[in-house]
Amino acid sequence: MEGFMRMFSTFFVAILLLVATGMGPNAMVTEARTCETLSHKFKGTCLRESNCASVCQTEGFSGGDCRGLRRRCFCTKHC
Repeated sequence: MEGFMRMFSTFFVAILLLVATGMGPNAMVTEARTCETLSHKFKGTCLRESNCASVCQTEGFSGGDCRGLRRRCFCTKHC
C-alpha cells in the first residue's frame, strides 16, 4: 500500500508540473516573428497606414506601419 501511495504521489506531482508549465497536450503554440525595414519607395510623411501598406506591398512585403516622431513608413513581413 505504501508503494502505491508513493507512485501515485509521484505521478500526481508530475501531472501538476506539466499543467503548471503549460506543457500539456496542444500547449505548444509558436508565433512567427515579424521583420520590419524602412520603406525605400515611400515619399513624404506617413499619415495613412493603408498608403504605407500599399507601397510596401509593391516592394514585396506583406504590409506596413507608420512609426516614430518623423512618421516614416516601415514595411513588415513574417520572417
